[in-house]
Amino acid sequence: MGYGEIAGLIAAIAFAVLVVFIILTLRKVTDILGEVEKIAQEANKSLAVITKDVDHLAIEVEGLLNKTNTLVDDLNGKISKTDPLFTAIGDLGVTVSDVNESTRHLAVALKGNSKKSSSSSTIGKLGRTAAALNRQRRAKKEAKDTEFKTY
Repeated sequence: MGYGEIAGLIAAIAFAVLVVFIILTLRKVTDILGEVEKIAQEANKSLAVITKDVDHLAIEVEGLLNKTNTLVDDLNGKISKTDPLFTAIGDLGVTVSDVNESTRHLAVALKGNSKKSSSSSTIGKLGRTAAALNRQRRAKKEAKDTEFKTY
């Protein structure tokens, strides 16, 4: 056996070993690709279930938002019906305060006492407070209405 034949034999054995390693590597790659395919199928199934759940949840949230909007509209209507009440309370308080002040002036004039009383009655204070609250509430409502109209 000559050197050429030995070199050919070594080359053939090396090629055979290379083919065996390539076959083993391809088997492992095939197994890995099979696992990846299984994972991709499970992910697709999970996404389908999640999508259905999100769709149902979106429908429920939309219904809840519609009910909430209806409730808020109802509350706004009922609150607006109390405006005359606060106006009347404010006007009543101012009127009572004016009557109280006129009575004081009359009493002072009748007694001949020129000293004015500086203290306000509790009802007068209540009336002024109610009127101020009513003005503030109207201003906030008008600001809120203006804000909604700008959008």
